[in-house]
Amino acid sequence: MTTTNAANDAPPLDTTALERWLDEHLPELGDGPVQLSKISGGNTNLVIRLQRSGGPVVARMPPLEGSPEGAKTIHREATVLQALNGTSVPHPVFRAYCPTPDVLGVPFYVMDLVDGWAATLTEQNEIIFKPGFESGPDHHYLGYAMIDGLAEMALLDYKAVGLESYGKPEGFLERQPDRWMAQVESYATRYPKYDAERLIRQGLPRIADWLRDNVPAGNQPGLMHADYAVSNVLFANRPPARLVAIIDWETSTIGDPLLDIAGFTRSFPSSRGPGRVGGAFRLPGFPTREDALAYYAERTGRSLDTLPYYDVLYAFRTACMIEYKVAESMQGLSSPAKGQRFAALMDRAVQDALALIAAS
Repeated sequence: MTTTNAANDAPPLDTTALERWLDEHLPELGDGPVQLSKISGGNTNLVIRLQRSGGPVVARMPPLEGSPEGAKTIHREATVLQALNGTSVPHPVFRAYCPTPDVLGVPFYVMDLVDGWAATLTEQNEIIFKPGFESGPDHHYLGYAMIDGLAEMALLDYKAVGLESYGKPEGFLERQPDRWMAQVESYATRYPKYDAERLIRQGLPRIADWLRDNVPAGNQPGLMHADYAVSNVLFANRPPARLVAIIDWETSTIGDPLLDIAGFTRSFPSSRGPGRVGGAFRLPGFPTREDALAYYAERTGRSLDTLPYYDVLYAFRTACMIEYKVAESMQGLSSPAKGQRFAALMDRAVQDALALIAAS
């Protein structure tokens, strides 16, 4: 028995096999036919609402016709969420994991349905909040709530919860320049029409050299989300502003949490006036970058004396990641306008990094 769920755009799944699996692994969800509805997802991972007599939960899985990388992503997400159960890191409660494609054609895991909302981050880097949270004092507390989420990740004893082998914290910073430069160099092979000299003219190799030569000593490894943004967390549906879950853990690892805090606060308003920070979070009442960083340092006990290094690394990594959008445009796989928009973002990230290096 399969279902197409055309009305809610859920993918066609073998509900009979799914019901047998739920009976065995999650009997607390009740019995009877399982009802499916799509919550979100597309080319990356799918989020499907499952409803039986015992209440709704959420299944997360790669697209049914996706690449093998999707299965690895789901395994990593299931691993970290299972480890986070019972910790103070806000997250959806993990229920069960199916590592094989035997049931639905792809691996998947099941987690609790969180009662919360996520902000939307537009292509123009504008934040759209849920009605009722779009103005007023909640902006102030939304900012600090997200810093609390980062602090809880930094404070987590990742070894104690079984994540010791989840990443490679030794040499994490030392590996970053070569890791991202190698990705940039791969664009010329994947997109033959790409101007491979573009980033050299921009000065990207100079940034990589500076990063290699200035790795800070004494960095403390910890859990990183690596894509921490207002669109990847859930807030409580009613004021006061509270962070109830961090979601989309597919890029998470054990690395250096200071890279997360540097990247997330990069667009906070600065009490020092306009400059390298500011943008998406220029909202009335939102905490300044300086106040947010001071709060993080107080919560975690971590020194932020070396934060400029992480600011440079984050800008460098951002430039390397989004450059593939420029390459796609040059190859004719997307519009020239899209390529120009991402080229401007990439160029700004490079210039930010060079300015930070000059000021160091």
